[in-house]
Amino acid sequence: MNRIFLDVHALQTVPPSNLNRDDTGAPKTAVYGGVPRARVSSQAWKRATREYFRDAHLLDPSELGVRTKKVAEVLAERMTALDASLAETDALTIAAEVIQTATGSTIETPKRPKKATAKDADGEERAEAPKSKYLMFLSARQLDGLAQLAVEGAADITAYLKDKTNKDRAKQIADTRHSVDIALFGRMVADSADINVDAAVQVAHAISVHRVENESDYYTAIDDRNTAEETGAGMIGTVDFNSATLYRYAALGIHQLAANLGQGLREDEPVSAPVRRAVEAFVHGFVASLPTGKINTFGHHTLPDAVIVKLRTTRPISFVAAFEEPVRSDQAGHMRAAAERLAEYIPDIERAYGDQDSTHTWVLRVGPNTHKLTGTGTEADSIGELVAAVGQAVAERLEKPA
Repeated sequence: MNRIFLDVHALQTVPPSNLNRDDTGAPKTAVYGGVPRARVSSQAWKRATREYFRDAHLLDPSELGVRTKKVAEVLAERMTALDASLAETDALTIAAEVIQTATGSTIETPKRPKKATAKDADGEERAEAPKSKYLMFLSARQLDGLAQLAVEGAADITAYLKDKTNKDRAKQIADTRHSVDIALFGRMVADSADINVDAAVQVAHAISVHRVENESDYYTAIDDRNTAEETGAGMIGTVDFNSATLYRYAALGIHQLAANLGQGLREDEPVSAPVRRAVEAFVHGFVASLPTGKINTFGHHTLPDAVIVKLRTTRPISFVAAFEEPVRSDQAGHMRAAAERLAEYIPDIERAYGDQDSTHTWVLRVGPNTHKLTGTGTEADSIGELVAAVGQAVAERLEKPA
């Protein structure tokens, strides 16, 4: 398959907020163009995108995965759903052995302080469940397949997995039928590199288009039971925040996504269908999602004022250089100037490095501040229209004879 890339660009203003904290609790920052900028890490927005897939029902649960150290518990739950006669402790032991065989990872019971004990929801002591040493990312289909295998060999799982056919089957289950989120964001298994999955998506750290200085909010809380004679606060604290107009960017390799997902997972669907579903979910999820750091404190619920999507065959191109010189604005805000910068920069960079014959562009914009972006590409009236148009174009590219 020829290389196909999808670039997603967004301009989004957030009010006072702390979307993504550093180790001191302050909003993350970066120096770009010689001045400090607000920053939101790629990991924060990838996490928000993955959660949006599920929360907004963009994908069926069977097309998603779970990333957890408690993978033995997750598998044991599926096993007992298949065979109710399995005791919980037996299921956990079997699940741990199956996961170890399938992924090569060590699954063991964590060591606890001598006086510490694990307790269930009723406060009763229970055996600590085995866990992996690091976060394990498995798809729903992979977990279902491993659960079926585990139940089949439950009578003597050690002997069952010594059989080469069963052992190979376990490994094959863990390395096929990847979920959309695994196919998009990749998977690293430290103990078994042969089942790693190369990410199809690269997400940039979002940065402000202008200079930003963090601020600090001093707050107090009053004790509701204080009498008139009891003055003063019951609690005093501070929280750091900033506000910014952010430039966000992600690059999706359609060819890598197709390799990770496979094509035509069902006989009744076109070969492009799985990739199209994943592309549409990603574009929608990345654009509409929002990191929730300190959201109860700041309520920073905003959406992008401008989104530009480009489908190209050359290589991914970020437009962040348009903001290397920070936007400066007196009383007029930053969005209008940022949109103007993009409207000027995009034609220049595309003229110098792009391929107009093979590049498609779509624009979704809101309000008069983004008017300069009119004509940059095919305009969409809504996120649904944008997503459908991009998905259709990707499907046509995939179905086109090489």
